[in-house]
Amino acid sequence: MQSVQTKTELSFARLIGVSMTGKLLVDIGAQIFNPFLPVIAAGLGMSVVELGRLVGLRSAMGVFAPVSGALADRHGYRPVIRSALWLSAAGFLLLGASSAAWMVVLAMVLSGLGIGAFVPNLQAFVSSRLPYALRARGLGMIEYSWALTGILGLSLIGVLIAATNWRAPFFLLAAGMLVMSFVFGAMPAAPRHRTPTVGSNEQPRGWLQKIADVVVIPSNRRSTYATILAGALSYFAAMQVMIAHGAWLAQDYGLDAAALGLVAFVFGWFDLAASVSVSLFTDRIGKKRSVLIGVLGSLIGYLLMPFLNVGVIPAIAIIGAARMFFEFNIVSHFPLLSEQTPLHRGQTMTLGAAVSLAGATAAGFTGPWLLVHAGVAALAWSSAAIVTLSLAIVLFLVQERPGSAE
Repeated sequence: MQSVQTKTELSFARLIGVSMTGKLLVDIGAQIFNPFLPVIAAGLGMSVVELGRLVGLRSAMGVFAPVSGALADRHGYRPVIRSALWLSAAGFLLLGASSAAWMVVLAMVLSGLGIGAFVPNLQAFVSSRLPYALRARGLGMIEYSWALTGILGLSLIGVLIAATNWRAPFFLLAAGMLVMSFVFGAMPAAPRHRTPTVGSNEQPRGWLQKIADVVVIPSNRRSTYATILAGALSYFAAMQVMIAHGAWLAQDYGLDAAALGLVAFVFGWFDLAASVSVSLFTDRIGKKRSVLIGVLGSLIGYLLMPFLNVGVIPAIAIIGAARMFFEFNIVSHFPLLSEQTPLHRGQTMTLGAAVSLAGATAAGFTGPWLLVHAGVAALAWSSAAIVTLSLAIVLFLVQERPGSAE
């Protein structure tokens, strides 16, 4: 009995450690444009609004995430996770070497496909290995990577860009993702439910039916779709601020690349506080209640932003507080969504990611545009209005754990 327990503990440590490392690289790649949008845009000879639109294009590739979820439910999570890392690496390598607009566009498409497939399939992979009572703990620990992105990743990238150029970080990220693809290949396969296959007596399914298989949730639809929509609205509201905050702080307070990297370091501690809180408390107080706390806290943060934009320190503090509550919300959201339809977890998690990334796509257009043309107040209060709707959806339509059977 003791040897079985030890094996389980080691398996948990390996699962979380490898997952956190891989996600750290992907998160750095996903967030690199937030503080350094004006720096990278200048290097590419683009405006902030133009590059913001291309970041939105990258997020739009998340619409294909449910396809990867369907493949993962049938063939396993690891092959999909490795393929996602290869796509991301190819995109970042091409972006670092870009010398023409078409190269930037292709790089955004490739990296967007990879990021969109990697994160939800990783969450589904980890969820399939953990019981629901421990799932917030495990997923919360993996989300430490989002915080470490600011504490270690982006702050070091700020120094690296200042010492070299804006291209160097993309080459390093590509190399790291290739290494992690081989590490995931050595991981033991996750248990998965048997999925229906077309038998000899069944008619082949048409392409409309195949699309329906990807986007139509087979059971518990109201709560599942409500959970997905609420998460997407919160994600859109937060991304509006995140994609624009580097330009905001550079425009209003003259922060350069090194200073923006330091800001990312500070924000990382806010994110870490949120992720640690989820891993410690969310399994105890309930996933839905944690989501509500996070949404309400971020709402208050967005409402206060224009009033605290009176100096660089209060501005950074309120942005950090709002994103801390958003992080607490969204990390609690993952285990909540993972149990809505357990037999179709890959489909559910990737569909949720696709809808959220569609919101991020819109945020890539609206965030920089609102900041440039309407100011901080319009940026912040539009996000406040959006999360108010998210709050109502969670409160009235989302169930805590409708799918109790594994």
